[in-house]
Amino acid sequence: MSYQETIDYLFSQLPMYHRVGAAAYKANLDNTVALCNLLNNPHHSFKTIHVTGTNGKGSVSHMLASILQTAGFRTGLYTSPHLKDFRERIRVNGKMIVRSYVSQFVEKHHSEFEKIQPSFFEMAVGLAFQYFKDQQVDIAVIEVGLGGRLDSTNVIQPEVSVITNVSFDHMQFLGDTLQKIAMEKAGIIKPGVPVIIGETQEEIRDLFIRQAKLLHSPIFFADQLFSISKFDLHEKIPGRSVLDVNHNGTVCFKRLISPLAGLYQKKNIVTVLAVCELLNQSGYELSNPIIRKGIQDVIKNTKLAGRWQVLNRHPLTICDTGHNEGGLTEVLAQIAQTPHRKLHFVFGVVNDKYLPPILTMLPKTARYYFCKPDIPRGLEVKELASKAHAAGLTGKCYSSVKEALMAAKKEADNEDMIYIGGSTFVVAEVI
Repeated sequence: MSYQETIDYLFSQLPMYHRVGAAAYKANLDNTVALCNLLNNPHHSFKTIHVTGTNGKGSVSHMLASILQTAGFRTGLYTSPHLKDFRERIRVNGKMIVRSYVSQFVEKHHSEFEKIQPSFFEMAVGLAFQYFKDQQVDIAVIEVGLGGRLDSTNVIQPEVSVITNVSFDHMQFLGDTLQKIAMEKAGIIKPGVPVIIGETQEEIRDLFIRQAKLLHSPIFFADQLFSISKFDLHEKIPGRSVLDVNHNGTVCFKRLISPLAGLYQKKNIVTVLAVCELLNQSGYELSNPIIRKGIQDVIKNTKLAGRWQVLNRHPLTICDTGHNEGGLTEVLAQIAQTPHRKLHFVFGVVNDKYLPPILTMLPKTARYYFCKPDIPRGLEVKELASKAHAAGLTGKCYSSVKEALMAAKKEADNEDMIYIGGSTFVVAEVI
């Protein structure tokens, strides 16, 4: 098989959640365990960090991988979904898995796949684990795909478990209350393995504490250890931010430069620093200069994209993968703080998104350009527009993300702002 034939086979033969939704979701770990047994459990060959959460888990995973790479560790990084190329999901020291490896892996095991019948995600996890073993990584940062307890990645025994935060998303699988969703996220906590909670949320704080106590796992709340005392956009470099960080009330980083300008990155950086402190207690020697450089070089090292990403300056054009209630709350707060005359909003979503709270929070004064991401799971644009209009939003329908963006560019003046979002897959089509 060529690489393209391999990808076509994977997309057509294996149920792929980000394309088809619920049909690809497996409510147990049986297939993953069978797949790992077939491969002789490659995930036992390297150390791991496990990261879940409703928002921020991708940014946290990339920053941790960048810091470990900067410290000289051969570092694997597994994330999902991909934006443009499947190979984005699996990296070693920032470099994507090679095409020939993907093809050879699938060709070697496709007959066994037919017996196990894994989902696309389960296969991707098995591929990542095997690749990391063969590449002899020292440590791999593993981002959960969905939830935690039943996620295919939840067969690892990590050095530390990380839960960034909990908000409403994927409620059809994870539950319809914050507590139910939190219990699914808490499913990555392992006996005796320390856990970092990125954000203290009073409604679920005790739930995490009880679960950690039950499993004899030390638990730490990152925002009770670290805080951001100052956050500014870089005065000379567009799209960068400058932060002052305190640790237990004392300044530990002055003018920490980040290439991630989203306000919500304050929470993610605090989480990353708490994880680094815990790793240092286990002998990883992640000094402040290493952490500083790892954060500053995260885009260069790991190719992180789609986080408050500046695509153009005049008019200011921003895209962001925030797509649920919690993520969009942060994004909208930053839009409100960003100088602009009129807001043009290119907006598309997936068809299993619970829309009422999202449509209610979107600014009524913006002009909307409704579109459908080019995947089977995308919500039909007329249905989206109908629901948006009922919520008091004003805008027109477009046949594609590209057409919606072109219309926004045509309408916007230099002093206006164009924002592109609502779905990771909308962002994938514009970057």
